[in-house]
Amino acid sequence: MDMAQCSRYDMVRAWTTCPGEKGVSGKELVTENESVLLSNTMSVRILGCSLTLDASNIKKLQATRCGRWVSIRAPGASTELRALLGCWASSPETVGIAPRRPVGATPGKPLRQLGDLGGNSPEDLELAAGGSTQRLLAHLLSRALREMSEEPSKEAESEAQERAKPAQSVSAAFLTPEAVTTDEAQREAGPKEESSRERVLESQAARRGSGSEAEQEPASDPGPQPHPSWASGPPVERPRPVGQEAPAASPEPPRRCHTDCLEAPLSRVFGRLGRIVGSYPWAFLLVPVMLTAALGTGFIYLPKEKENLEEQYTPIGSPAKAERRFVQAHFSTNDSYRFSASRMSTEANFASLLVVCNTPSLLEGEVFAEISRLDQAVQNLKVTLENGTQILYREACAKYKAFCVPPNPLLFAWQHNRTMDLGKLTFPIFHLLGHPVSLANFLGGNVLGERVGKNHFLLQSKAMRLLYFLKTEQPEESEQSKEWLIHFLEQFNNIKDRLALEKIKVVHFTSLSRQMEFESTSMTVIPLFHLAYILIILFAIVSCFRLDCIRNKMWVAVIGVFSVAMAVVSGFGLLLHVGVPFVIIVANSPFLILGVGVDDMFIMISAWQKTSLLDSTRDRLSNVYSKVAVSITITTITNVLAFYTGIMSSFRSVQYFCIYTGTTLLFCYFYSITCFGAIMALDGKREINCLNWVKRPDPKYASLKRTCCFPCGSVLDGCGEDNHPMNLFFRDYFGPFLIKPKSKIFVVLVYILYIISSIYGCFHVQEGLDLRNLASDDSYIIPYFNIEEDYFSDYGPRVMVIITESINYWDEDVRQQLEACMIQFEENEFVDNSLREFWLNAYLQYLKNAKKNPNDKKTFMDNISGFITAFPFFKYDINISSSNEITCSRGFIQLMSVSSSKNKKLMVLQLRDIAAKCEVPLIVYNQAFIYFDQFAAILENTVRNVMVASTAMFIVSLSLIPHPVCSVWVTFAIASVIVGVTGFMAFWNVNLDSISMINLVICIGFSFDFSAHISYAFVSSSKDTVNKRSVEALYMLGYPVLQSAISTIIGVFALSVAKAYIFRTFFKIMFLVMLFGAIHGLVFIPIFLTFF
Repeated sequence: MDMAQCSRYDMVRAWTTCPGEKGVSGKELVTENESVLLSNTMSVRILGCSLTLDASNIKKLQATRCGRWVSIRAPGASTELRALLGCWASSPETVGIAPRRPVGATPGKPLRQLGDLGGNSPEDLELAAGGSTQRLLAHLLSRALREMSEEPSKEAESEAQERAKPAQSVSAAFLTPEAVTTDEAQREAGPKEESSRERVLESQAARRGSGSEAEQEPASDPGPQPHPSWASGPPVERPRPVGQEAPAASPEPPRRCHTDCLEAPLSRVFGRLGRIVGSYPWAFLLVPVMLTAALGTGFIYLPKEKENLEEQYTPIGSPAKAERRFVQAHFSTNDSYRFSASRMSTEANFASLLVVCNTPSLLEGEVFAEISRLDQAVQNLKVTLENGTQILYREACAKYKAFCVPPNPLLFAWQHNRTMDLGKLTFPIFHLLGHPVSLANFLGGNVLGERVGKNHFLLQSKAMRLLYFLKTEQPEESEQSKEWLIHFLEQFNNIKDRLALEKIKVVHFTSLSRQMEFESTSMTVIPLFHLAYILIILFAIVSCFRLDCIRNKMWVAVIGVFSVAMAVVSGFGLLLHVGVPFVIIVANSPFLILGVGVDDMFIMISAWQKTSLLDSTRDRLSNVYSKVAVSITITTITNVLAFYTGIMSSFRSVQYFCIYTGTTLLFCYFYSITCFGAIMALDGKREINCLNWVKRPDPKYASLKRTCCFPCGSVLDGCGEDNHPMNLFFRDYFGPFLIKPKSKIFVVLVYILYIISSIYGCFHVQEGLDLRNLASDDSYIIPYFNIEEDYFSDYGPRVMVIITESINYWDEDVRQQLEACMIQFEENEFVDNSLREFWLNAYLQYLKNAKKNPNDKKTFMDNISGFITAFPFFKYDINISSSNEITCSRGFIQLMSVSSSKNKKLMVLQLRDIAAKCEVPLIVYNQAFIYFDQFAAILENTVRNVMVASTAMFIVSLSLIPHPVCSVWVTFAIASVIVGVTGFMAFWNVNLDSISMINLVICIGFSFDFSAHISYAFVSSSKDTVNKRSVEALYMLGYPVLQSAISTIIGVFALSVAKAYIFRTFFKIMFLVMLFGAIHGLVFIPIFLTFF
């Protein structure tokens, strides 16, 4: 083509194809792309490549991927245009820039001179977004066609009819909604709708003979279709250019069963919001900052009082709490005169020492002597208050009559008789001065000999427990006891050092230890906030860094991280203002929000990078909002719903965590579409300013710059799409590899192994929160609990069996019913049948010895007072009314083998079941049941919360992503990930407790995000095979899913080095959630979708 014959602007056609559809290498482009404007030799930006077009290379365009826009610049000309890049269309209406390939057109030859367009300034051609530029170009084209009146030659017409071929329409995902129609209508119209003006144009082109005719290569593949966003709506009809007639009506193409009744309106609303934010960025930046400053004042209300462990980590309204209220209302104790630990309704103030000997057995005089020295040192402790008052142990201790309750009955007996033969002891009952004393909870690591009645000879014992009970019932006495305990904790290590113990090692614990250590644990996580933010900022910099100073979004990403921090301050501050308690588990929330919040930031930055630099800032931001704001809204709704369903939990700690996290996520979403959008708008203005100073690079270095750009980012030389290399990786390598038959078989086998392992783990996961896990790893209570589990796990606490109503105790039939119930208790696997303690049995023996009839009511009731005088410790087991009626009473059974959480759960359920089935009204209670109830409640709560959250996710998926296949696969993925996370918790030594229950609820939200995006991209794909749809879904959303998983893992990674179980557990489960969620989204779901 003689370029001298061309006017300033000529309309030409360039036949190109994107590689990948039929294995094209990328060097020879075969797909027919939309027309572009040329002027002599011109630099053209197509598909992320810089090209130079002239007559010699019009057929050898170099490209490596498909894109959306073409940027054309004519050196020496003042006009810069953009033209939509698409496939061939069969009518002018479908393109809006140029008609379809006219009759007689030859690939590579100019169609015709359209007149000098130089009179139209760039401002005229860039009037507004949303298709106005395309309509203007269509109008100019129509005007040029009307000016050409020559008739076409028959040769040209014949040649064109032989060459004309139908093509496909442009996808809605790459055009504005006003600019699209269906390809079916185009093919139906075909050559019949060609106008005379087109034939005139073809005739003129044949006569002009400008340039050599290039040989057309038949395109067996129409080229890749544009990739629809899962949040975009279906195509709508494009307005016809001026002067064109409507094509003949054609049947509607088959539509997929989904609707945009919510998506399309939301997209338009967000597009308008983006335009407003882009127009007034400073307002949308400063308002969130001022709101954060105002709400941040709520931190002055951070609770300074101690966090009640029982209130936060035991079930609300548990049976044990109701049982405790009954005990407190009907039974009294007296810790100043007749203290009995087993009769206490609440935990008493106490200090406990576990002594382990360094010899085979501590039943030696020398070992007892050393233990006795330790005991005396503890009892000699005294604390001086600020007012000078001294508190001695003998004043604060719980008493039996006038003496402190001995810390260990066997040690007490030896201290009063050091000649005692320790080789002739019996276990578990030891007779001290004629009185039976239970040693079950005082000696551990025992080796028993031959049986003696209900006892055994005690051959060896490895450990001893010393319990120093203090007064609890009166508030003033209880405060003094706590002061003594605090002094004990401060001085205990000094006591050990001073005594220089050689034959024993000792660990300590108090009734205040759990609370104090739990509070100190919260302080260990504060330094981790800094580590988390540093890691996230580094990840944001790496993800958004570009060598191109225009497209570099490093500092935008850093500011985005601070936007997430503002959301945390605002959300927490608001809830503190309204009085929602702040508990230690809430400290996990900022780490999670940090990871989730930056996901939205990355999505918005990615969408911004795909906009044209030639658009105004507000148009670019409007484009970003219309495309990604709906997606961000959906994920926010699902995550917030998942958290707010946790409010129904029976655990206060879970409720407060979910309230704080869900509310803060709403602030994070609000700040993303306001504050961060404003930051992007301001950065967009920076990009415009930078364009005036950046020199256009030589096209021959484009590929080199693409390779060198860190991290794997493309450098844009014009205005086009920034197609990240990771997207190409999923399209060109990972996706094709995954859909191979051998890969599918391997994936299916891996999934079968995964689900089998997960189900196996589900049956072995431990339930309930071990109280030792509330402390940090270096806490002194950890060794205490470990030794207690090793040596004192054979016997558990003593349990009250309470007759809750007045019954006829003198009626032999009633007594037989009651005895039958007691026998059922003793036959239970968790009860020692030799250690029952029941006043009725003792009273019947008392009446028998007195030769009195127990079946006579008067005799039975009149002799109770004498019985209580003889056995005063039974006084607190019988509640006699003023009318001389026994309103309720209680006995005791001894538990055994209940060290594991599973056994604790089974024991509580079985004992309550026996009580419920008994003909006599009974309940069972021990103060430890308050914590044991969590083992029974945690599974029920978890299942209920997961089911409610899953139902909410299903409703959301049907409403906002209305495709049945999508909803089914979303539900499948949620169930599969939950099973996997729960099962692998057992392999990673994580219990199913209130902390992990939170994570399982979170799991639902993230599983929804990963699976919904991929499955919807699959069902919305226009590809003709399931394999191609799967690859396209990975191409579109594989990298965002991977990026989301990585950013969230990085956000909680700092918790992995925490010294507390409750924080490490949060990391472990979130890691499993992200890992399995990403694997489902990137591997399992894309493969399984190809099977149906």
